[in-house]
Amino acid sequence: MAIASVFLIQEDETALNSLMKAIDTQKFKIIGSSLNGLDGVQKILKLSPDLVITSITLAGIDGLEVCERVKLNAPNVKTVILSSIVSDDIIRSAISKGAVYYLVKPVESSLINARLQELFGGIAQAKVHNATLEERISKIFISVGIPPHIKGYSYLREGVKMAIDRPAIINSITKELYPKIGEKYETTPSKVERAIRHAIEVAWNRGRIDSINNLFGVRAYVGSEKPTNGEFIALVADKMLLEGA
Repeated sequence: MAIASVFLIQEDETALNSLMKAIDTQKFKIIGSSLNGLDGVQKILKLSPDLVITSITLAGIDGLEVCERVKLNAPNVKTVILSSIVSDDIIRSAISKGAVYYLVKPVESSLINARLQELFGGIAQAKVHNATLEERISKIFISVGIPPHIKGYSYLREGVKMAIDRPAIINSITKELYPKIGEKYETTPSKVERAIRHAIEVAWNRGRIDSINNLFGVRAYVGSEKPTNGEFIALVADKMLLEGA
């Protein structure tokens, strides 16, 4: 069974096919590829692979820009650069922009797989952490009465995870958090905002106010009073962080 998912961005078909043959598909599952840097980043944000292997010289945007955009928009995705360019300045730039390895071609397939295997230890741990975190968030939502079948449930869970990874994002909920969730689920920020608001309203309409107050222990909600989207996301994220998320 594959242990990690990989997305490939290479400069041409020859390089792409060569890399596909080099990767041990018993251990690493190739879930997508592109010959264009900009197209590759867009697909990465949708597919959320564990690893990205990119060339430096690409159409659209170069490999350094790929690293930078992946680091900014999908910080849990690891990026490896595979290039024939040997330059200390470029290597330093690649690492500063988020690359975890810079492999100089030609490189043996055994070395590529060895480096990916080394990265997997951290990825496996992150997967376990994320799975456990999602379970804990889900338990909170269920306890306060947010049903898992509505869209706002998934959007809220994603928003809480973002707030745990980067608490400051709660201050840019309209400009950043909603658009990022919308991009992942292929919907608009306004629909994300409405779905999250509906999910919170469902919880309050179910009369779980006592459960909510006991859960957070931060402020007492009474009657029809309920938190804003941002306040609710921040409350859940803060609870997770205090519990060691």
